[in-house]
Amino acid sequence: MYAHQIMARKVLSTAPDSTILDAANIILRHHVSGLPVVGRDGTLVGIISEGDFLHRSELGTERKRNWLMTFILGPGKWAEDYVFEHGRKVSEIMTRAPVTVAEDAQLTTVVELMETNNVKRLPVVRGGKLVGIITRSNLLRTVASLARGVPAPTENDDRIRRRILDEIEHNAWCPLGLSVIVRDGIVHLSGLITESRFRKAAIVAAENVPGVREVHDHLYWGDSFSGFCLKSPEDQESEKQAR
Repeated sequence: MYAHQIMARKVLSTAPDSTILDAANIILRHHVSGLPVVGRDGTLVGIISEGDFLHRSELGTERKRNWLMTFILGPGKWAEDYVFEHGRKVSEIMTRAPVTVAEDAQLTTVVELMETNNVKRLPVVRGGKLVGIITRSNLLRTVASLARGVPAPTENDDRIRRRILDEIEHNAWCPLGLSVIVRDGIVHLSGLITESRFRKAAIVAAENVPGVREVHDHLYWGDSFSGFCLKSPEDQESEKQAR
């Protein structure tokens, strides 16, 4: 399997000149643990994650400094830490040159990169520009589908997946972080919706693609103000039956 077969294509992102407050609010509202940072031309320039908010002056959690490290590293490291702890723009605290992966990378490569670099998400790039993202959740959903004995995706499955994405992504009701997995014509939809009517629209769009045998709904609903979220009715029912 390859990165493009499981990645989410409609990716939440932020700009380098956005405030850290705006970035933090996006992370909280949409229940994600990090955001790619994208320039005006679509080029990936960094990534900001929950971990970047740990050592902040607002929390009083600045890094502790001792004389030995100051002697070894010099005052320049203090200056760098000060920017990171007090900066107000995304560009001032983001991780630059993040680890990325290509669309045709095998999933073994994706997992190795995640483990080696201790990251939870990998931006997928084409020519330096962001085209998708793979998170641990995407891998988990793939494992869950394969554990049910569903065969690996065929070329026809890949065509079905592309058709579904093309049908859904241009609409205003497209789920955020939309992920589509297709195995033997059986479709699994996941992502975040902010209105219940979006769920049915996404399901109908997938059902109308030739070759689709059935559609499973893993779209979760989230309230952008309170941060409250609910799993899909199908997933809730599955959890009840598993108890």
